[in-house]
Parts: sequence; C-alpha cells; structure tokens
Amino acid sequence: MNSYIVAVPVLAYILVAVAAYLIGSIPTGFLVAKAKGIDIRNVGSGNIGATNAMRVLGKPAGIFVLLMDAAKGFFGVGLGYFISKAFGATDNQIETSRILAGIFAVLGHNYTCWLKFKGGKGIATTAGVYLALAPWAVLVGLVVFILAVLFTKYVSVGSIAAAIALPVTVWIMTPQNIFLGIVSTALGALAIYKHKSNIQRLMAGTENRLGKKASTTETTK
Repeated sequence: MNSYIVAVPVLAYILVAVAAYLIGSIPTGFLVAKAKGIDIRNVGSGNIGATNAMRVLGKPAGIFVLLMDAAKGFFGVGLGYFISKAFGATDNQIETSRILAGIFAVLGHNYTCWLKFKGGKGIATTAGVYLALAPWAVLVGLVVFILAVLFTKYVSVGSIAAAIALPVTVWIMTPQNIFLGIVSTALGALAIYKHKSNIQRLMAGTENRLGKKASTTETTK
C-alpha cells in the first residue's frame, strides 16, 4: 500500500513532465514562418521566438507567435494540475506538479526535440507559466519589460530585465514557497543565458533596436 502511495505521484510527475515538454516543444515561430516559405532560423537573429518573428514576418504574425508561445506555458501548467488531480494527488503534490509542468514547458520551448533541441529563449513561455502560477509577478515583470524597452529601445534589454524582476518578485510575494522561488531563479537565469548572443551584440553595439525590420534574405549564419 505504501509503495502504491509513493508510486502514484512519481508516475504523475513523469507524465506531467513529458506532456508539458511536448506542449512547450511546439515550435510556433518556426511553423508560422515555414507556412510563409521562410526558415526563420536563417533570417534576422535566427531565433524562432516572437521578437524575431515580428521583425521578419510582421506584427500580426509576431503577436500570434507571442500569444501561442505564452499559451504553451499557461496550458502546460494547467495540464500539470489535471494530470496530478486525476492520480488523486494531494494539494502539495498538485502544486509541485504545476511547477514541474512550468519547468518542462519552458525547456520544451528552449530545446525543442523537433528542431534538434534548438529553440527560443523562453520569455513568452515563461510569462505564460507564471500567468498561471504567480500572475502578480508577471505584471511586475511586464512593467519592468516595458519600461526597459522604452528607455533603451532594445527588446533584449527588456527581456533580461524582466527575467531578473520576475524571480525577485516571486521571492518577495511568496517567500513561503521555496520550491517556486528556486525554480523561478533557475528559469530567470536560463532566460538570461539564452540571451548571451544579444548581450554580446549589445556590448559590440550591433544589437537591433526596436522597430527595425529584418530582411527575409538576411542570414545570421
């Protein structure tokens, strides 16, 4: 009986991780660009996320990619809830499942199995995850993002600033949830790491400013 009680949440966690990863791994930006006959990995910044999609494909397509990438994170967390609930998990186990789902949804986006484990930077997907887990932290992160972009005209600076602000807000607003705080810090660090090429371009003065449209023939290779 005891082994059954232990096995149930473990199996639920495994299913949650796999399901959330697969949802997160859907390469929205790549698919939208491919439908227009463009391999987005070879134009603009080469990233499959919303910012490059907006520069290469235009605002409507970029906004669609942004919303879909965020939805992957949000619904990934929801799936974590329903799977663990179906297994009869406790409230604490359900919360752990939701956080675990958020982790793997972001990992799926950043390292999608459909594109040889190369993906986006995870900002929109992380926002979707925290819209489900800690919506106030997302609001703070969004305000920081907007202010940073307005002052610097660099989307990458706004993204990095938001990646710092979000985990700080989580720690301040939910200090009792140590696991969520640790995960938030790790995901923030991952988001900054995924912006390493942007940081290099910022230091070199070659980073694209907000509003600059990339040519569909411009290659990053």
